[in-house]
Amino acid sequence: MARSLPATLACALAGVTFSAGVGQPAAAQGSLFKAMPVEEQNFVLVAAPIGKGESSQLNIYEQRTTKRPCFAVSASVPATVDPLLATFDFTGICSRYIDGNGYSIRVGGDDFGTRYRLSVVKTNRDVELLAVPTRGDASETHVVARAGGTGGGFVKLNLEPGWRLMRRHYGKRALGHLYVFREVWPGREPQPAVSAPLESDLPSQPEGES
Repeated sequence: MARSLPATLACALAGVTFSAGVGQPAAAQGSLFKAMPVEEQNFVLVAAPIGKGESSQLNIYEQRTTKRPCFAVSASVPATVDPLLATFDFTGICSRYIDGNGYSIRVGGDDFGTRYRLSVVKTNRDVELLAVPTRGDASETHVVARAGGTGGGFVKLNLEPGWRLMRRHYGKRALGHLYVFREVWPGREPQPAVSAPLESDLPSQPEGES
């Protein structure tokens, strides 16, 4: 009888995120997975309406081949998205990531899928994608993407500076899970070191003055 996949690999293929250990601070927890770059021009982040459209959730559409378009984006501000993949069998042509099984937050080498959720929030001026802690301090909420204005229906979300999409890998195997990725959390970027001025850089004192 063939041996089954190791438990870690089986869970990886199912899109499960592991913690590094009980009681470790969030910033110290690592990941079994790697984050690898994607061709971001093949993806679009969308605030997709739920129910009657009073609320929305994040969808991510991927154009995998040129066989036929998976989505169309308007030139308006905010841009609207026509999810063309909903009108045909998109198997092998497009991919659609519609919930936490398909995407999660990753910062540096740490997966935050169980500790942060991605939530679309509509304000009077914009449509925002937020990274919201699942527990703990709500002040640690971060804006990940914005539409650039208010709008209904399917609205394109534009990633804020520093955020980008990456794909989850287990070893050399690409998985069907995307990371909304940043090297460090906003506001925690390392600051450039300020060196003390050299003696030669200090203003000279005129002779006779003390």
